This record gives sequence, C-alpha cells and structure tokens, in this order.
Amino acid sequence: MLQPRHPKPTTHTRPEVHTPVPLPEPTAPPTPAPMALPARRLPLAPITAATALAAGTGAVLVVGTVLVSLLLATAITAASVAVCALVLKSLLTSSKH
Repeated sequence: MLQPRHPKPTTHTRPEVHTPVPLPEPTAPPTPAPMALPARRLPLAPITAATALAAGTGAVLVVGTVLVSLLLATAITAASVAVCALVLKSLLTSSKH
C-alpha cells in the first residue's frame, strides 16, 4: 500500500559514455618581472624619556576611556533592568487587587 509506484519505461536507454578531454601540453613558466629597488628608509628619531612619557600617558588615557565607557554601559544596563523590575512588580501587584 505504501510502496512507491513508478511507471515502467517503454524503451531501454543506454547511459552515455564520456570520453576524457586531453590536457594541453605544459608550457614554460613566464619569466619573472625584475624586482624593484627597495625604498630608502628614513632614519628614526631616537626615543627620549619625554617621548616614552607621552606615549605612556596616551596609552593610559585610551585604556581609561575604554574602561570608563564599559562601566557606564554596565550602569545604564543595570538601571534599565531595575526599572523593568519595578514596572513588572507594580503590574503584578495591581492585578491582584
């Protein structure tokens, strides 16, 4: 009853035989382009104590800014969850009356 019923083919067809396509003959690799001359390097300024102090101060300011923004995002999220909890509490207590 639940067996699939397929119509019987009226003609028998043979599967096609595919012949492989011959590969092209390998050719010689192209000659590489001449390399460009290396660019001249500019001399680096020596690192002094003032430079190190400025770089350290900048790094501390950037890291401090990122940490303060993360703390602020956490505080805003906590405040919004607290407001949602108060609203739900007031809705549940008003429905009991």
